[in-house]
Amino acid sequence: MSDSEAPPAVAPEGVSGARGLPQEALEIASGYAFAGPALDLGVLLWDGRCLPDARIRIPLPVLNRHGLVAGATGTGKTKTLQLIAEQLSVQGVPVFLADIKGDVSGISAPGVSNDKVLARAREVHQEWTPTACPAEFYALGGMGKGIPVRATVTSFGPVLLSKVLQLNQTQEQSLGLIFHYADQKGLELFDLKDLRAVVTFLTSDEGKTELKGIGGLSPATAGVILRSLTAFEAQGMSPFFGEPEFDTSELLRTAPDGRGTVSVLELPEVQDKPQLFSTFLMWMLADLFHDLPEVGDLDKPKLVFFFDEAHLLFTGASKAFLESITQTVRLIRSKGVGVFFVTQTPKDVPSDVLAQLGNRVQHALRAFTPDDQKALKATVKTFPNSAYDLEEVLTGIGTGEAVVTVLSEKGAPTPVAATRLRAPQSLMGPVDPAALDRAVQASPLYGRYAQAVDRESAYERLAARDAAAAQAADRAAAEAGRAPAKGGGRAKEEPSVVEQVVGSGIFKSLARSMGTQIGREITRSLFGTARRRR
Repeated sequence: MSDSEAPPAVAPEGVSGARGLPQEALEIASGYAFAGPALDLGVLLWDGRCLPDARIRIPLPVLNRHGLVAGATGTGKTKTLQLIAEQLSVQGVPVFLADIKGDVSGISAPGVSNDKVLARAREVHQEWTPTACPAEFYALGGMGKGIPVRATVTSFGPVLLSKVLQLNQTQEQSLGLIFHYADQKGLELFDLKDLRAVVTFLTSDEGKTELKGIGGLSPATAGVILRSLTAFEAQGMSPFFGEPEFDTSELLRTAPDGRGTVSVLELPEVQDKPQLFSTFLMWMLADLFHDLPEVGDLDKPKLVFFFDEAHLLFTGASKAFLESITQTVRLIRSKGVGVFFVTQTPKDVPSDVLAQLGNRVQHALRAFTPDDQKALKATVKTFPNSAYDLEEVLTGIGTGEAVVTVLSEKGAPTPVAATRLRAPQSLMGPVDPAALDRAVQASPLYGRYAQAVDRESAYERLAARDAAAAQAADRAAAEAGRAPAKGGGRAKEEPSVVEQVVGSGIFKSLARSMGTQIGREITRSLFGTARRRR
């Protein structure tokens, strides 16, 4: 039988209205005909045609198998995040989004109808209705519009802090020893001045004996760390560390109507601090990992976390840092959290992490330079075998189109599908700044986190220790000046300076405070972050 005499293709179950589609298109469409709940991404593109009855979808239960949204600048990645986030919210799944350019806040407002949006909706057979999502807005350290997000230095840990201080591997290990010393001595590191006080003490004449007890930490390395820390503070980084510390369980909230809350971290004010905000995102993810219980595979995720500008996280990362990321991504799936990395090309993500990203939405790539061409070829190799010429497709698809492969309900990769994506139903752009301010101040979380708190911690305790020693030394000097002349009556033996310091009320108070802390030394896990809930 010739091709022209071949029987008409039969639509697979779940692919409605698909009779008459080319056989290759039917085979692709059948891979997305899921029985359970799923998110609609768009419809199949085949041979230059949009096939609205061949829907491309992601099963809801596999969203915790992680994913990648990639593509060149201006190809529609942000709108894809918005599209997925909206549908997750409707399904009762909380979402975290990092808003680096300030254009994601529109997810909290209904979309605006226009000819372009309506044309896209008709093309993909989408019933488009303007819809807002319940949202909370956050800002790192209160820099920008949002509820302030802070972390204590203790909980942030030495590995993550080394990343933002741009320390090398040896210095990172030394900083870990300093944290260990502070943990053992009950010196809480709430903010940067606490850490600076501890390092300053260890590099002082008095602290050098303590330094000798910390294996492998040299005075020279401690001095480098102190200079890096001082420079870091001089760049205005202090507001990001301190109390009240943000409780990452806030990201798991749902609205009264059952929809998942979309947590938007507003980052325009810190765009020029990429090492800081990317590492803070990793702290939030690591903190969730520490606190959430094992739940296995759920019907839907507890949270989907979109990690924007992911390449910044891996640039210049130490071996320990990369290993911790890999382990976190591998294990957090069983705690019900899905992670989507957002970047330009898959090569921005280390292979050990990329191998764990089962859901892929790849927007257009450019091939203007030899490096671009290498990146294109490398991207094609990361996809399963395909009926498409992917090099041609990835350089030819337009804005709002992507190449998709996801995991099926059984965990197997679906066929590669060129896809015309649906239009988000929320506002595709920023909300009015005044409306954003009102939303932030009306949040029940605002009163909890808005005002910074400076409790007694390492800085105050070490300052009290120095003050007690100085007071005792002054008293000893004064008593020595009033001592009776030689040959007179026998004077009562004066206590030594050390005895006077130990006997002082200030020192006793400090010792009691530190003794209380020593009994509960902090346990650290991935990235050296504190596992004890603050």
